[in-house]
Order: sequence, then C-alpha cells, then structure tokens
Amino acid sequence: MAAALLAVTHEPLSSERLSALVEGAARHRGDGCGALSTFVGVVRTTHQGRRVRHLEYEAFEPLTLKVFGQIAGEVDGHWPGVLLAIHHRIGRLEIGEASVVIVAGAAHRAEAFQACRYAIERLKQIAPIWKHEFFEDGDAWVAGAVADPTDATARQEAWARACG
Repeated sequence: MAAALLAVTHEPLSSERLSALVEGAARHRGDGCGALSTFVGVVRTTHQGRRVRHLEYEAFEPLTLKVFGQIAGEVDGHWPGVLLAIHHRIGRLEIGEASVVIVAGAAHRAEAFQACRYAIERLKQIAPIWKHEFFEDGDAWVAGAVADPTDATARQEAWARACG
C-alpha cells in the first residue's frame, strides 16, 4: 500500500481517490484518522502576466520518488502518526488540470494542515520536476527545485512557512 501513496504519473490526478487511500490506511494507525488535509495544484491561465496555453512537466522519476519518500520521512519525524501521500503528474497538462495532489491524514486537523503545507513547500524546494510553460507568445522553462535535499536551512524555511 505504501508504494501507492507516492507516485509520478501521466494519468489525471484525483484528490478524492488519494484522500480515500490515505484515510483507509490511516484509520488503523495510532489515534486513527480524524482529519484529511488536501492540497491540489492546478494549471492556471496566466503566469507573470502572460496567458498560458498549456504546461508540460518532466521528472526524473526514480529520484523524484526517492525525494517524495524523504519528504514523507521528514513529515513523520515532525508529526509522528501523520500519513502522507504525494502524486505528481508529468506530461502535457491543460488549464485547470491538477499537476500535484498532496494528502495528509492525521488524528487531528492542526497536524494534517501543517504536514500538507510542509510537504508542498519541500516538494517545491527539492523535487527533480521541471515545468515547461507554453504561452500565447512563446514558451519558457520555469526554474525547478534548487535546494540540496539535506540542507537543514531549507528544511527550516519549509517548516517556518508551514507552521509560522
């Protein structure tokens, strides 16, 4: 079951399916699952004042899954008992489609909210995922993750954003 919690896929993402998976797995852990916090990142229509036509995501999948596992481990270290799932889509995505879904299942809402926010902050910092944006007037690669996954300062910055 744990392998299904972390994924890089070409398939459309579903927050409902991932939430159900997390709830089912978390219900028998510790105090059970009293809260699910979900983050869904979607393709928006503009970026820096330019009209977006579509996006293409690329990832080095084996390393990306390893990084997702690291993030889940960090979450478990901060919030023991929280179950985390991260699914990121690659390939071509249209406006309004989900590019990333993160679900944190916890006994209580505060931990679920914080863990979910921490996970997206860390993903943006360290996951080897690259975004190519196609605009009405051209295209551009968006700078991807640049932090060293072992950098304690970067982890602290993500913690501050999630819990500050």
